[in-house]
Amino acid sequence: MHIVSLAGGIGGARFLRGLRATAPDAQITVIGNTGDDITLFGLRVCPDLDTVMYTLGGGINEEQGWGREKETHTVKEELAAYGVEPQWFGLGDRDFATHIVRSQMMEAGYPLSQITEALCARWRPGVRLLPMSDDRCETHVVITDEQGRRAIHFQEWWVRLRASIPAESIALIGADTARPAPGVLEAIEEADVVILPPSNPVVSIGTILQVPGIRDALLAKTVVGVSPIIGGAPVRGMADACLTAIGVETSAQAVLELYGADLVDGWLVAPEDDGVAVDGIRVQARPLIMHDADAAADIARAALDLALDLNR
Repeated sequence: MHIVSLAGGIGGARFLRGLRATAPDAQITVIGNTGDDITLFGLRVCPDLDTVMYTLGGGINEEQGWGREKETHTVKEELAAYGVEPQWFGLGDRDFATHIVRSQMMEAGYPLSQITEALCARWRPGVRLLPMSDDRCETHVVITDEQGRRAIHFQEWWVRLRASIPAESIALIGADTARPAPGVLEAIEEADVVILPPSNPVVSIGTILQVPGIRDALLAKTVVGVSPIIGGAPVRGMADACLTAIGVETSAQAVLELYGADLVDGWLVAPEDDGVAVDGIRVQARPLIMHDADAAADIARAALDLALDLNR
């Protein structure tokens, strides 16, 4: 069985770990969000790709869900001593190594897809991890603050400001000319089922769907999604701020409608949201909190079972 999954950061990575556990014999291809990517200190940082890679490879900081375990921050402290900005985005010493390798390979002319494959050769995540595109795409956010109305990188809005200033709009810069990375469309074409984890529907899953060709390819497939919203609130993070920015209510119903009945065939919601309904989509209610690895595997199994049942 070939499963394709679109994924963002922490929630997506933990769901994927559950999916891998519940379908150990399946071929799993993960299409990762790169809209969060940013260049810091001369290095290219790919937060979502790395979170998936570290989580599935056993190197993630489990408590915070991102970054490396047993991390130190000597380089960060030294950069701060020099007054180097930005100081609001802290990279750990172990994490720096990944970004150095990636940046050296980029400088040598390798595309991100090949670089990601090379990095995964160390971590052996048990899935094929592909960036959504080799082309540079970055999510930017328009805000108005004491400096006036301006566009900033998504990471500054998310990490430094903690989404405390309302986003007037969110845009994926470069999306209009981006192409899916090699292997992305082929993986979708060969997929038996496609699963959307409970990742941010605007700046994770929604970003991947903006790359020309990806959404169209998914329309021909059985797609099951797991709601990232439970009882009107995000399971994790600040997805509500992102949804508000694009004029969408923070609810399992609204996110399902955002994805659309043309894309999604099945939708898992929490018991609190039983009653969500869209014509043509099979909705099932079940517990969706990934409080441990077993719970994540149970949720992944429910999504996979629904997808396989829809395929019959």
